[in-house]
Amino acid sequence: MADLRTSIGKLELANPVMTASGTFGYGTEFADFVDLNRLGGIIVKGTTLHHREGNPYPRMAETPSGMLNAVGLQNKGVDYFCEHIYPTIKDYKTNMIVNVSGSAIEDYVATAERINALEAIPAIELNISCPNVKQGGMAFGVTAKGAEEVVRAVRAAYDKTLIVKLSPNVTDITEIARAAEAAGADSVSLINTLLGMAIDAERRRPVLSTVTGGMSGPAVKPIALRMVWQVAKAVKIPVVGLGGITNGTDAIEFMLAGASAIEVGTANFIDPAVTGKIIDEINAYLDRHGISSVRDIIGALEI
Repeated sequence: MADLRTSIGKLELANPVMTASGTFGYGTEFADFVDLNRLGGIIVKGTTLHHREGNPYPRMAETPSGMLNAVGLQNKGVDYFCEHIYPTIKDYKTNMIVNVSGSAIEDYVATAERINALEAIPAIELNISCPNVKQGGMAFGVTAKGAEEVVRAVRAAYDKTLIVKLSPNVTDITEIARAAEAAGADSVSLINTLLGMAIDAERRRPVLSTVTGGMSGPAVKPIALRMVWQVAKAVKIPVVGLGGITNGTDAIEFMLAGASAIEVGTANFIDPAVTGKIIDEINAYLDRHGISSVRDIIGALEI
């Protein structure tokens, strides 16, 4: 068996397979299907400073080779997480990582501070695709200045591994990645969902209550691969790749493009046991090619 260990900065992973926020709940929901302790990491659903009801239904729609979602970060807030969710997940022998969201820099900082105090949470993933209410709803992560401001503020308040999740809905994602790196990010993860929409032609109405939503699934994989490859060449910090990964071959492709680890998202809805299968398939690929360590394929794409 090959050595599957990898790392994201100082964060050591038993293998490169993690779960994408919003697709795996808090992990416990999948315990009947996957040995959670076997995963490299679990990124729990988006957590905000205050309780959020999310968007009205319908807020999910199937699309060709993918899906749209407009859940709207529904969660009960960081205090509820600390008091009720954390005790149920803190003893798993994997990296439990919290995705942090907010609509003002102060919200991000306050949420990160609370999670910083939780001993068994070694990292956060900062979702900078959220609309900044003080800037008319423009997402923090669509400008280098906005990304740098929120990352720098959180970095000052948070002393563990800081992963910054990048939006693909930008002109040049490498510019945003470099801004996050300059502001103190330990890693960047990409891509978040692409903005899309679906229309019910018979009703002549949008399918989603919010009209547009985030598109994920196999259809976005070529775009995600391209962006991971570009960002991996542009920054010195580790890159986490995600976007349409459904099997071990997909995961290998992202690592060849430069990802040190990967996240599995939409595929969890199709097969709740898929993450364990991907770990096995990565190992089989390495054995088949006579590669002793998964680290040896990171960025090994031959151009």
